Amino acid sequence: MNAVSELAFFSQLVGAGSLAATARELNLTPPAVTKRLAQLEKRLGVRLLNRTTRSISLTAEGETYLVNAKRILEEIEEMERQVSSSRAEPKGLLRVNAPLGFGRTHVAPAISSFAKRYPEVEVQLHLSDRPINLPDDAIDVAIRFGDLPDSRLIARKIASNRRRLCATPGYLDAFGRPESPRDLMKHNCIVLRQNDAAFGTWRLSRGKQIESIKVHGGLSTNDGEVALCWALEGHGILMRAEWNLADHLRSGRLEEVLGDYETPPADIYAVYLERLNLSAKVSFFIEHLRECFKSKADQQANSLAAWAR
Repeated sequence: MNAVSELAFFSQLVGAGSLAATARELNLTPPAVTKRLAQLEKRLGVRLLNRTTRSISLTAEGETYLVNAKRILEEIEEMERQVSSSRAEPKGLLRVNAPLGFGRTHVAPAISSFAKRYPEVEVQLHLSDRPINLPDDAIDVAIRFGDLPDSRLIARKIASNRRRLCATPGYLDAFGRPESPRDLMKHNCIVLRQNDAAFGTWRLSRGKQIESIKVHGGLSTNDGEVALCWALEGHGILMRAEWNLADHLRSGRLEEVLGDYETPPADIYAVYLERLNLSAKVSFFIEHLRECFKSKADQQANSLAAWAR
């Protein structure tokens, strides 16, 4: 009898409540059940059950063995379920979290096409710019930008993204076009506040040279779409992800500044718990996002290349 079989046997024995009931469930004789239990106890070197002809009760060692047996059996069952369903059609409830503006503009349309493709998945989209704790907030997949999150989570890159500095041509005509990062200190910069901290320090690099500039401005917000609207209305220079700016740069409503400097990356990641790594609904959804975002990224790259020419 292998270890898993022993765990299952002992769990069933305790659940049945007696040696005789277990014998009936397993289609064995009571002596055979007694012998099997005795062999288990002999191998472990401890007594697991106090038993009479009519009832059984757990010893302290038996309670420890039972608790861990149930946990291990549940983990094996979950692992087998995930493996067997990893290539199956996805189904069930999928809870997704994404930043407000990006979620509205890019994630929501991707979910719409995903729902048409896999109608047996029910998707709940939660939009918020505040960070979430996946285990505590009952979210299956979170869409995040930039630095990789908690190492205890799995993060899959679904699209490349970079930040750009821009302003309206009217603002730049009136206040000048910065020629170096330090020129930003003379400008009205629109500061995006997130996670209860002001991101008023912008880092720019060229080659091995890295400059951290403390910028200032009369307007700040925790909402990226609001910050973008203020930039479009000529209030100052904004640092924002390329995915949010592409259409406005192409149309000429915004003009890039200091384009020969690198800014911190804003690559797009799908973040989820390790236990969901083999879940069909999660893996299919992430692959769908990658397809949608690759198509969108190709379109944006072509548009920006044409705009640059």
